[in-house]
Amino acid sequence: MDFASPSQAARVTALLLCLCLSSGALPQEPPADADRRATVRRLYAEKRWEEIVQFAPLSSDPAELDLYRGLALAQLQRWAEARTAFETGRKKEPRDKRFLLELAGVAYRQQKLSEAKTNLKRALRLDRGDVYAQDFLATIYLLEGNLEAALQHWNPIGKPQITNLKFDPRPRVRAVLLDRAFAFSPAEVLHLNDLRTTEARIENMGIFPRYRFELVPEQEQSFAVMFEAAERNGWGDGTLDGLLSLLRGLPYQAVQPEFYNLNHSSLNVTSLQRWDSQKRRLFASLSVPLGQDPKWRLQFYLDGRNEHWDLSETFQGATSPKTDVKLQKAEAGAEIRSVVSGRWTWKSGMSLAYRSFGNLGGITPQAAPFFTGSFSLKYYAGFNYKLLRVPERRFTVDSIVSGQFGKAFARPLGPFGGIEGSLDVHWFPLPRGDDYEMRSRLRAGAIMGRVPLDELFALGIERDNNLWLRAHIGTRHGKKGNAPMGRQFILWNWETDKVVYQNAFLTLKLGPFLDAGKVADSSGDFRSGGWLWDPGVQCKVRVLESLTIVFSYGRNLRSSRNAFYTTVSR
Repeated sequence: MDFASPSQAARVTALLLCLCLSSGALPQEPPADADRRATVRRLYAEKRWEEIVQFAPLSSDPAELDLYRGLALAQLQRWAEARTAFETGRKKEPRDKRFLLELAGVAYRQQKLSEAKTNLKRALRLDRGDVYAQDFLATIYLLEGNLEAALQHWNPIGKPQITNLKFDPRPRVRAVLLDRAFAFSPAEVLHLNDLRTTEARIENMGIFPRYRFELVPEQEQSFAVMFEAAERNGWGDGTLDGLLSLLRGLPYQAVQPEFYNLNHSSLNVTSLQRWDSQKRRLFASLSVPLGQDPKWRLQFYLDGRNEHWDLSETFQGATSPKTDVKLQKAEAGAEIRSVVSGRWTWKSGMSLAYRSFGNLGGITPQAAPFFTGSFSLKYYAGFNYKLLRVPERRFTVDSIVSGQFGKAFARPLGPFGGIEGSLDVHWFPLPRGDDYEMRSRLRAGAIMGRVPLDELFALGIERDNNLWLRAHIGTRHGKKGNAPMGRQFILWNWETDKVVYQNAFLTLKLGPFLDAGKVADSSGDFRSGGWLWDPGVQCKVRVLESLTIVFSYGRNLRSSRNAFYTTVSR
């Protein structure tokens, strides 16, 4: 007779094994183990913890006995031994989520919240729908002050239920505006998307420099939402805040009168008066919500400048160095902003400007368009989209894209357009607080067509510019024009801050930064010099939660020059 092949023999063996299992020929567990389980269950029901522990732990014990042994040890608050028992059982039954849940409980009782979160996440990978694990994890994040991460785990199980909305203190803005700012209401579940939309609307009002939401337990399985905020009314959040705001630009020959929430309607007026003889400026803006709806905001502004520019280090389209080019400019515009959701917002606006130049002797014909006085009309639009939100890691990525097109009504100028975009990464490495903070931002832009000098991109530190290379001072002898300029740019900024001192009045942060950028212009009239690298260190001083003073030191690796700079902002 023929012998069966190896594959046939394997199939026959498997079939016989299945028949034996179905007929009970192979018992599921030894009778001794079944007796031990029954005994332990009875002792646990009778809360006889010590007797459970006295069951000699054997390496061959079923995992369930390790589970009950760990539970009894936990009841006796013998946390280290309980953890060992649960770990032993988990190694025997790695797919049993109960061991991970109990390990999370032990870690929580020992105030090891990071370890508790890790075990709960492992349990959820085994069973994403586990209500207990989701609820437990959300509670830990709430204790850490991370409301977004808590909601991320509560929402899939229909929590948290909101019963009330409280304020501390009660804002003075009109009730209709405040009510419309909130995208959630009592007697419903607080969803993460609604919280983010609410935050975006509150920020769009421009009167709450600091705020936070807190869940306060009330009835069983329900919470009140507490809104705590500092509100700007009149010229600030109190007399001292108003004075600090008004005089923060005094070292730079400027004052900044600002008035907020006029008539309790979120109507804000901001302004700047600068009397620096090299760069005089008068700016004012008025913004107000449309239709008493905080998701819409309309702004009008006026901007007048009388400036002197020193282009001797950056411009080569002249027969002699240009050290005192005069620029006079007047601009008026209007802008509308809309909060679509907590995910994205958009804006759109128009402006009309007139500019004139002086002291232009020796400019080449090719470079003349940069110094042509004219009226110009410009339309611009943009949107801000939140690409990524990882609440558990306190990590965000935001994107901004904007574009413009317009026309200058003077030859050889004419139609022009441009586009600009950015990616902003923000990360708090620790589970709570801002002891460490990291930011990274990548920006790029391009302008098409002929534009005047003041429409070019400039990479350098200057108070009217936001494209900072922190070892390139944008002024020379107080005059603008010292920063690399052009119609195309790319810029990367990175910084990390560490809180080194903090009390009720003062917060001191210290950390390194690195800037890298490149600017170019097809005309060849501006010196770009390739890639520019500026490493350095900065110190941020936060005073009374009102002003931030930044002291920075940077080094230009290309020229080996050092730059010290100070800024003051709200």
